[in-house]
Amino acid sequence: MSERNPAEGRDVSEDLARALAAEVSLGSRMRLLALGLAGGCGAALIAVLWATEPHPLPVRTRAAFGGLIAVGLAWSAFAAWVLSRRRPLFARDRVLGARLAVGVTVVTAVAGTALAAARATPAGALTTALAGAALVALAGLVLVRARARRRALLRLRDALGRPAP
Repeated sequence: MSERNPAEGRDVSEDLARALAAEVSLGSRMRLLALGLAGGCGAALIAVLWATEPHPLPVRTRAAFGGLIAVGLAWSAFAAWVLSRRRPLFARDRVLGARLAVGVTVVTAVAGTALAAARATPAGALTTALAGAALVALAGLVLVRARARRRALLRLRDALGRPAP
């Protein structure tokens, strides 16, 4: 007998339907749209502030403004990339977004700690370093969870593609 178990196929298709619904849901798309708009508007606001400044800004301020504009544009580009896809990404977008979050958080934590070390008391520098480390750890946890979700979706996809034993 080469009949497949109908219950087995139904379970997989229910899992697949739930996974795909989460990947392409309206709520997910709206959150990405909000992320893209927030990044773009933030970058535009900082660029306008920079451009309308009557006197030349100090080098550090220009570097900070440039970095913030780059971060805003990166989030906007990420959201545009995800929203332009017509098929499920199998959580690849979550992994990329988490990597972006880790990178931005690490740079912000290091820059904030360096600035606090140069200008604040040792207690202020330590507080800034600990807050930065906590945020980097949180972003790292998000990355670990995103990778686990991607692996689970890829296993489900592979299970659907294999013939029944």
